Amino acid sequence: MTELIVALDTDREEQARAWVNILGARVDFYKVGLELFTAAGPGVLHWLKDLSKRVFLDLKYHDIPNTASKAVAAASRWGVDLCTIHAAGGSEMLQACKARSSSTKLLAVTVLTSLDGEQLGEIGFHLPLDKQVTSLAELALKNGIDGVICAPTDLPLLGTFPREFLRVTPGIRPAGAVAGDQKRVMTPAQAALGGASHIVVGRPITAAPDPVLAAEEIIKELSQC
Repeated sequence: MTELIVALDTDREEQARAWVNILGARVDFYKVGLELFTAAGPGVLHWLKDLSKRVFLDLKYHDIPNTASKAVAAASRWGVDLCTIHAAGGSEMLQACKARSSSTKLLAVTVLTSLDGEQLGEIGFHLPLDKQVTSLAELALKNGIDGVICAPTDLPLLGTFPREFLRVTPGIRPAGAVAGDQKRVMTPAQAALGGASHIVVGRPITAAPDPVLAAEEIIKELSQC
């Protein structure tokens, strides 16, 4: 079954801790991204692991191979379960990161879910969006990376990839929810049926009047796929 990861998208550590405490045993997988990690540091990772939660560290490392791989090694020592790196870093960086990842699974970023084809061209990528996603995903697979983080609308492009190749999708919005700054979105059920191994959901749960109910409804929706 497709798994739910709740995004702790806040720069206030006390807010993140409150969300985790509210959701309790109902959710056991959380994403820590740039906002929270910059504000709270590795301490929030240790706190989550002490609660026996799984952790997706989404810092999107993209640097020279030596620097990026050392960052991945540090993430692995913190015990994170998933960690993002940019596929655009190239083969040498991908291989170096994989060599130092230990038990942490690496996800390659293809094209950010906030970008559409027009914006992709603005930053100098001239392949059509679907070909850019496929090209970067193939590069990740060839270099031993465990999966990709991609928009749910990109899932059909990955249909021929091995089943064990992870497909982690943000840009998830339950039916009727506001898309916000996400350009390429799907409902939880659509992403699950499209082959997502995990979906990442933030505001539709954390900003809901009843976060527990919102999480339960998404988990139920996934279980029916």
